[in-house]
Amino acid sequence: MSTASNTSEHPAVVGKLSTLDRFLPVWIGVAMVAGLLLGRLIPGLNDVLSAISIDGVSLPIAIGLLIMMYPVLAKVRYDRLDTVTGDKRLLIGSLVLNWVVGPALMFALAWIFLADLPEYRTGLIIVGLARCIAMVIIWNDLACGDREAAAVLVAINSVFQVVMFAVLGWFYLSVLPGWLGLEQTTIDASPWQIAKSVLVFLGIPLAAGFLSRYLGERNRGRDWYESTFIPRISPWALYGLLFTIVILFALQGDQITSQPLDVVRIAIPLLVYFAVMWGGGYAFGAAMKLGYERTTTMAFTAAGNNFELAIAVAIATYGATSGQALAGVVGPLIEVPVLVGLVYVSLALRKRFIAPQKS
Repeated sequence: MSTASNTSEHPAVVGKLSTLDRFLPVWIGVAMVAGLLLGRLIPGLNDVLSAISIDGVSLPIAIGLLIMMYPVLAKVRYDRLDTVTGDKRLLIGSLVLNWVVGPALMFALAWIFLADLPEYRTGLIIVGLARCIAMVIIWNDLACGDREAAAVLVAINSVFQVVMFAVLGWFYLSVLPGWLGLEQTTIDASPWQIAKSVLVFLGIPLAAGFLSRYLGERNRGRDWYESTFIPRISPWALYGLLFTIVILFALQGDQITSQPLDVVRIAIPLLVYFAVMWGGGYAFGAAMKLGYERTTTMAFTAAGNNFELAIAVAIATYGATSGQALAGVVGPLIEVPVLVGLVYVSLALRKRFIAPQKS
């Protein structure tokens, strides 16, 4: 979908962004600080927010993620998904990066950097197993990636997550450490718990986005839908993102600010992980000549993680105040600013790409 002419027609992508998009790092920084301060300064806020849940799913975070994802999924042209499902290079490359490279890399980094801290080490391994099905859609859209490809890859990740999460958790926490003579542990993640995360955080906004496009185009036409309706709902994606960040960091503000050295220890392997996965995705896509849009989608899909699932599994298995849960919370603390920065790196690299080769 990306072509050489596309890149030459948009030489200054960042300059064409709206004020909201252009200063995104500022807004996200403010949201993170606000959340941390709220969690630190308001007694009992953590308990109140944690109590607002349905069947273990945090209602405030769920609302934020649904608001965040709906506008982006409403932009997807679902009649073009066949052009993605036919791209075997993209699908195979994404599966390898997400379900072979990602978990193995996080396992290695957790043991290299946190061998003496088993709780944090286990928490990071769980983060590595939870492939992204939510925020990656936002990063991909901001970086002008392929929306249809993102929708397909996220859907594939969702299916694999339901089927493979518990299996890979058993392998990386018990079987592989046993083979290597390392400390073994366990994970408690039922198929329903994982399927519930997929249903809430992907199924609902995906259905809403599809119905919006189908009904909107059917009743008012594609021109009205894309020139009038989409611009009206687009800003809500970032509003939802900022709201989610505030709530997420308010939930763990006291824990994060009271253990700064532990946060730094956890952050180091995460920084390496995000850099290697994003860079590897970009190198992989460029080597296969997928073009800018699909290479970008592959890179962000590989680098992102489903923090909500990782935190939920850690809390259910080890407790809300456990080191495993803290490691899960530090995930988005590092992921959000790093991937925002990589959005701008992607945009800067955009004009270097040539037209993709047909598969």
